[in-house]
Amino acid sequence: MTPEKPDDEEMVVKKISLRVRTDRAVFDQVLSWFDTLNQPPTVDNRTWWQCQTVLKEGFDNVVDYAHKDLIPDTPIDIEAVRRKASIEIRIWDQGKPFDLKRKLAQMPTLDENYDGERGRGLRIMEKVADELSYDRTSDNRNCLVIIKQLTNENSLAAKAGN
Repeated sequence: MTPEKPDDEEMVVKKISLRVRTDRAVFDQVLSWFDTLNQPPTVDNRTWWQCQTVLKEGFDNVVDYAHKDLIPDTPIDIEAVRRKASIEIRIWDQGKPFDLKRKLAQMPTLDENYDGERGRGLRIMEKVADELSYDRTSDNRNCLVIIKQLTNENSLAAKAGN
């Protein structure tokens, strides 16, 4: 887990947490929960859609890969933080650790042909996120950290002239 800087707390606009079971069927619940982070709306639709997309890709990877041999009641913990300058998503899983950078180095790019629709999630997350990491935590879980920077261009307040 990426530690927060002590002075970052004042930059937090909203922080939410959720625990769900390992089941694709709960993603609608996850998405509804995540949408509360952007209430009232402060992020433009394109940027918010990108954040929803990386959340979906990260969640699907936990269900399909990290927890594939674990029971459905295995929890997935998710945290989302809206800061003044970024949106941060953290997803904890209990699967086997792997080296994200090494995996990405071995994968085809998004522009290259794939043998189907599967296997593009990591590349999509890499493209959309400004920062992407996957690390083992001290409690023997893995934490996927996705950070999307917010700029004046994707802020609704800046577009409204506030």
